[in-house]
Amino acid sequence: MVASHPSTRPALSWCIVGRGAIGLLASARLQLAGYLPSLWLKHPQSLQLTFTAINQHQQLLLLPQTTDHFIQRVFVPVKAYDVISAVTQIIPALSPSAQLVISHNGMVPHQPLLQQLQPGQGLWFLSTSQAAYKPAVDQVIHSGEGKSYLAKLTEAASDDQHIINAMTAALGPLEVVADIYPLLWHKLAINAAINPLSALENCRNGQLSDPQYLPQITALVSEVCQVATALGYPMQPASTLTEVYRVIAATAGNFSSMQQDVAAGRQTEINAISGYICQQAAQLQLAVPANQNMLSQILALTAAN
Repeated sequence: MVASHPSTRPALSWCIVGRGAIGLLASARLQLAGYLPSLWLKHPQSLQLTFTAINQHQQLLLLPQTTDHFIQRVFVPVKAYDVISAVTQIIPALSPSAQLVISHNGMVPHQPLLQQLQPGQGLWFLSTSQAAYKPAVDQVIHSGEGKSYLAKLTEAASDDQHIINAMTAALGPLEVVADIYPLLWHKLAINAAINPLSALENCRNGQLSDPQYLPQITALVSEVCQVATALGYPMQPASTLTEVYRVIAATAGNFSSMQQDVAAGRQTEINAISGYICQQAAQLQLAVPANQNMLSQILALTAAN
C-alpha cells in the first residue's frame, strides 16, 4: 500500500496500527484531546467505538487510514510476535521523515526494525502500565490507571515535542527516558511473574496474592533479576518482588493479557517474555528453571488448544 504522492495531512494526524485494547484506548484519548487518529487495518473500515473510563462514556467514530498520502506519525501497539510484520507492512506508506512509536509486552530485538527505516525516519519505544480491555470488538474500557515511559531509539527525529505531547495525551502520564532497557527488564519481571501463572491458573491477577503462589513468584522474579544483572541492568530481587505484589494488588480485578489469550485460544506472548528470559540465560549459562517451566507449560497448553 504505497502512497501515490507525499501530500500533507494536518499536523495532528496519527495512524494507529490494529485495534487492540491499548491501540483503541490511545485512539480514543487522542481524539478526545483534539488529535486526528485513524486506524491501519487489514480490512479498512470505520469503527463506531464505545469508550468507557472513570466518569467517562463516549461514542467515537474512528476512520480507516487512507492510502492517498504518506503517513508521518504512527503508533504500533501490537502483540510482540506481530511487531516485525506490522512495521514491515506499513513501511512503504511512510514519509521519509516518519516517526514510529512501538509498544508491546516482553522483549523483541529492535535491530530488524531499525534496518528497515530510512535515515530520516525515527523509531521510539513506549512502555505502559495503562490497562484496557475489549468486551466487544467495538468497545474499549480503560480498566486501570498507569504510567508510560517513552524513549527514542534513533537519532532521526524532527518533531520530538509533538511525539511527546501526543503520547502524553494517548497514554499519559508520560516520562521520557534516555534508556528504555532498564524499564523493560523491570516490566519483564512483572510480566514473567504474573502473566503465565495467571494463565495456567485461569484466574484474575488478584488470586496470585494467595500465599501458595509465593514460592513460584519469588523464584520467577529472582531468576529475572539474576539475568538482568548479568546483562548490565542491576535489579534487586526483594524490591522487584515488592513491585510485583504491588501490581497484583493494583490490578486484582483484571485478567492478564496472557490469561485472556489462552482462554480465547489465541497465540500468546510467552516467547517474548519467559522465552526471552530463557534465551538470554542460556547465552549466559545461567539456570532459570522456574521461567523454563512457565515457558514449557504455556507452550504445551496453547499447543493443546
